Amino acid sequence: LLGRHFESDGSGRFDLVAEEPEDLWHAYNLIVPGDTLRAVSFRKVKSESSTGSVENRKERIHISIQVASVDFDVAGSVLRVNGRNAEENEFVRLGAHHSIELELHRKFSLTKQEWDPISTERVATACDVSKTADVAAVVMQEGLAHICLVTSHMTVLRSKVDTHVARKRKGSSQHDKSLHQFYAAVMEAILRHVNFEIVKCVLIASPGFVREEFHQYMIAEAVRTDCRAILDNKSKFLLVHASSGFLQSLKEVLVDPAVATALADTKASADVQALAAFNKMLNEQPDRAFYGYRHVRYACDHQAVQTLLISDELFRSPDPALRRQYVGLVQDCRQAGADVRLFSSMHVSGEQLGLLSGVAANLRYPMPEIEDLVVEDAAPPDAAAVQ
Repeated sequence: LLGRHFESDGSGRFDLVAEEPEDLWHAYNLIVPGDTLRAVSFRKVKSESSTGSVENRKERIHISIQVASVDFDVAGSVLRVNGRNAEENEFVRLGAHHSIELELHRKFSLTKQEWDPISTERVATACDVSKTADVAAVVMQEGLAHICLVTSHMTVLRSKVDTHVARKRKGSSQHDKSLHQFYAAVMEAILRHVNFEIVKCVLIASPGFVREEFHQYMIAEAVRTDCRAILDNKSKFLLVHASSGFLQSLKEVLVDPAVATALADTKASADVQALAAFNKMLNEQPDRAFYGYRHVRYACDHQAVQTLLISDELFRSPDPALRRQYVGLVQDCRQAGADVRLFSSMHVSGEQLGLLSGVAANLRYPMPEIEDLVVEDAAPPDAAAVQ
């Protein structure tokens, strides 16, 4: 995030740079028809010399287009935005068609007439690595620890603990005292930098028995102080071997086949579990599981939604009214205390949810009267409008 400029009417602009392929996926979900995109692009220009010869060349230009369509090539990480020129310049006339390919490490500005909460939340998530990191890692040895957040594409060091640990001496307790002070500092760093609502696994890696001793200390201290953040999430800690407490040792930890299996696609795994819970409810208690906008909206209006499952594909609809409809559903469910899970259409779980119109809900209590509502078509308007 390079900058933001907003007006009192809710319109505004974000200045952004995509630093990794995952950021282009976020941009794909943010840019919709009707928005204005400004970025560096290239345009083929023909020029005729005094002798009548024609020369074709590529000109590098800054251009603003009103978005008409957006295409994303996942395999090639290429985001192509098509539209019409919104500001006349030397090489492109006003209203002429132009395509912009957004690339990594190149600034772009996105302007919307209305920034809904889902869009601003996505910007915040994309720009804050702590909102996207499913995995945390503590690489440590006696007196040295690195606390990191790990995403699919990068590792970010959030804290370093470097303290002196006294040597073991016969008849002296200084070693144990300084070691416990070190462990306390590491535990404090974990609590400060690891968001357990998002992180699904915390690796504790070290040579020797340091990881086991620290883990025992942390659990005992959490019991003593009734630290719920640790006690409620102690199953998320995974103890693994590392050759040292230096940051470069994290690489050998992450490529370990056993660790790689345990950490495989952790966010997607959570989404799969949420969808499985919905399918189980649908089979065992069908009066508490519904899908399709009308049915879920009815349950939301009665504050009956316990868990809302919704695909990010619905927020890419070219129809602004349809997008507002789903934004309103998410906001109302959250205000009623429901757990809202936004599914990525690029994962298997998101594709399966798309077959159920892209929106589904588990309810707090049975609502058999929902079955009496008008049954939605097999291809409901909201599904048909979203490509």
